[in-house]
Amino acid sequence: MEVKIGVQHAPREVVLETNETVDEVERQVSEAVQNKGTLSIDDVRGRKILVPGDKIAYVEIGGGVSGQVGFRS
Repeated sequence: MEVKIGVQHAPREVVLETNETVDEVERQVSEAVQNKGTLSIDDVRGRKILVPGDKIAYVEIGGGVSGQVGFRS
């Protein structure tokens, strides 16, 4: 699943693929923002992404539709 994280005062968003569920990511984001802690997510490549909770501007969870080509009728 694709996760996009907007970080305050950063020109680009953080984009990653994770095997975690929507509920797991949502819980982790909520905890990091509420407790002003650090959001920690593991991506599918084995990397760990850390974002300060008080610097998170937005989080977009879901996706997997990138790369579709064609027309809808």
